Amino acid sequence: MMWEYPATPTPEETMGRVDGQIALVTGAARGQGRNHAWRFAEQGADVIVLDICADLPTIGYALGTKGELDETAAGVEARGRRVAAAQVDVRDAERLDAVVSAAVSQLGGLDVVSVNAGVCGFGNVLDLTAEEWKEQIDVNLTGSFNTAKATIPHILSQGRGGSVIFTASTCGLQAVPGIGHYNASKFGVVGLTKTLALELGEQGVRVNAVCPTNVATPMFQNDLTWKLFFPDVQNPSRADAEAPNSAARQMHTIPIPWVEVDDVTNAVMYLASDDSRYVTGTTLVVDAGRTL
Repeated sequence: MMWEYPATPTPEETMGRVDGQIALVTGAARGQGRNHAWRFAEQGADVIVLDICADLPTIGYALGTKGELDETAAGVEARGRRVAAAQVDVRDAERLDAVVSAAVSQLGGLDVVSVNAGVCGFGNVLDLTAEEWKEQIDVNLTGSFNTAKATIPHILSQGRGGSVIFTASTCGLQAVPGIGHYNASKFGVVGLTKTLALELGEQGVRVNAVCPTNVATPMFQNDLTWKLFFPDVQNPSRADAEAPNSAARQMHTIPIPWVEVDDVTNAVMYLASDDSRYVTGTTLVVDAGRTL
């Protein structure tokens, strides 16, 4: 069966932008992933939510918990949609494949994937340990590859196309000092996005990356990040970032210290829906003008 381009959506059809579809979100316990999952549900999709629910040795801030993943799942159900939730490490390709297959079987298909799981470590390149480098690349880049391998075949098996959205970063377009391993991982995610878009276009699977600047989530709002931005301030805090003319504000053309999770979710929803039916291989930047 040959895949056909979707019809131009009417205004009524955009009210539930992913009605009747099934979406999968990694890194869904909190932050951007939770927000994406809840918006998918609000817009008519059943949702598969996955997260490692454990801290990592080289990451200096706490990650999401099993309780938080349960809250994400409960929020999907509260919005009237079905949910499948599982604790899984995206670095574990074999288990990830099994978990995805079981969830897809439970919900009856897969149409949209938000490859969102990621972490950020800190340190100049020459100061990084081999473990710090490996963990960052394994989670952000290899984990994205594993997620693509585990999910895209399910989309293809349906023969009706779909959308895969990687969470990259403006740090995958322009490097920032002090987080070289994170930069490298996100540049890699952008390259993976573009390659998959080329390889899957004829089958109607669109592949894009959203590239946010700083986002108001625990990945950015933590003591290590404050120290990166304000090395000369003793015990820097959120208040320093929010202050007029702070370094966090000055990096943006629109002088804000960060964007909100809704700003990123809005971009993800555009890329997930038929509003972007001819958009593939792009990096959708949500950065308040940072990359200018």
